[in-house]
Amino acid sequence: MMMTLAPLAALGVFGVAAPVSAQPIANPVATFAGLDKITGRITRFDVYIDETVLFGALEITPRACYNRAATETQRTSAFLEVDQRSLTGTSKRIFTGWMFADSPALNAVDHAVYDVWLIECRTSTDVPPPDARD
Repeated sequence: MMMTLAPLAALGVFGVAAPVSAQPIANPVATFAGLDKITGRITRFDVYIDETVLFGALEITPRACYNRAATETQRTSAFLEVDQRSLTGTSKRIFTGWMFADSPALNAVDHAVYDVWLIECRTSTDVPPPDARD
């Protein structure tokens, strides 16, 4: 029995459409949710990229926030730094890395009192930008 490779060769001639990876879209605002485990209160808050906000004893600074076009599979991710502020005012880095909205437990902030997770990336917010608050 002889096998023919003609159909496979035809694929090489005509080319196979490979999936095109969508370029991530950079956004100026990251939306997070934070849980205070003592009170059980969940707070949702927007943070501008490179701005530091205080959530409880945590200083949260997003460095990038990306999502994909609405026509693509949504992959929302943010790169952030989280420091813990002590009662003396000093800070210690407890997290640096990527956080993913569709997998909040994948890279979570490990803290005894607070949980923080990414909700979405946004192009705008009602919160005034840091330079407009002075």
